[in-house]
Amino acid sequence: MANEKLDMSNEALDSLRTRHLDPELKDLEKKESLSQTQLMWRRFLKNKLAIAGGIVLIILYVTMVVFPGFFSTYDFTAQREQHILAPPQVPRFVDAEGNWSLRPFVYGYNTRLDMARFSWVHEIDTDIKRPIRFFVRGDEYSLLTFFTSSIRLFGVEEGTFFPMGTDRLGRCLYSRIIYGGQISLTVGLIGVALTIILGSVLGTISGYYGGLVDNLIQRLVELLMSFPDIPLWAALAAIVPAHWSPLHVFFAISVILSLKNWTGLARQVRAKVLAYREEDYTMAAHAMGAKDSRIILIHMLPNAFSHIIVIATLSIPGMILAETALSFLGLGIQPPITSWGVLLQASQQVSVVIAQPWLMIPGLFVVMAVLAFNFLGDGIRDAVDPYSR
Repeated sequence: MANEKLDMSNEALDSLRTRHLDPELKDLEKKESLSQTQLMWRRFLKNKLAIAGGIVLIILYVTMVVFPGFFSTYDFTAQREQHILAPPQVPRFVDAEGNWSLRPFVYGYNTRLDMARFSWVHEIDTDIKRPIRFFVRGDEYSLLTFFTSSIRLFGVEEGTFFPMGTDRLGRCLYSRIIYGGQISLTVGLIGVALTIILGSVLGTISGYYGGLVDNLIQRLVELLMSFPDIPLWAALAAIVPAHWSPLHVFFAISVILSLKNWTGLARQVRAKVLAYREEDYTMAAHAMGAKDSRIILIHMLPNAFSHIIVIATLSIPGMILAETALSFLGLGIQPPITSWGVLLQASQQVSVVIAQPWLMIPGLFVVMAVLAFNFLGDGIRDAVDPYSR
């Protein structure tokens, strides 16, 4: 009887310690009941920078890849001779006289021709106020490739509104950045998809079979890694026929970027497979007569999948920077298609940057996208690492 009372008192004491005195033990018991996916998601949510990076990327892909026409203000190819290299029209709530307005507005331009330099000079005219309205009608655009619409998120009903100025042909720089992001961000995804396929398949084959196959694949990897990036990309880009359409050139650039970047992933997957090959579950599958394809697809690749996702997330910024560098040098995407690298071509001269600093704005979007992907990749890497806290 005394022993039963003692056991009951111990249970009550343990329950009290778990509920009130030892919250870490209570949290540990909850973690033990969670699945691996839930644990990774919980660790990911603790990384505020990764969450911020993911939100920024969602905004970029929705505005620039899914609905670029709706979020832009004008057709990105429309040229305006009287608005060449016009400065940005900054939205305001307070006018020059200090009066407040709940609706944002922009001042118009006072444009004149400078006969000494034979160029347009645009001065802000405080006598012209144009209110900014939402869901205004403008040029027609393709919506989700199946529909056409003329409704844009914001704009002005009269005159012009260039939030980030214009380029040397009088085209709205903001609209061109939106459509340029559609190319630059998509090239990264397509290039990484091809990188994952090549790196995962060849890395797994190299690590699983070993021997001559491993030597051949690793020597190929070392050969590709020995070439400098820019000259190799330049040589491959020069092979693209000049008569190809812009769409064909786009996919060709994606393939070119993938031919070099799969080597790092192949090395890392090979190292993982070499470790998995000696595990007990692999030996048991061999003993049961499982085929090599089943062992690779069922036992090895799923274990390395989290690592592959992390590498892919961290590789996308490299793809974006590579496309920007190629287009900046004139070896990548060519007009009439635009990308962030194409837009930065206009800022190659220091004199242009000093006189028209808004032409450097596309570089800020490159930095934003690269940082967001890096933050997201770091968060995913910490989440899938079982030893991270």
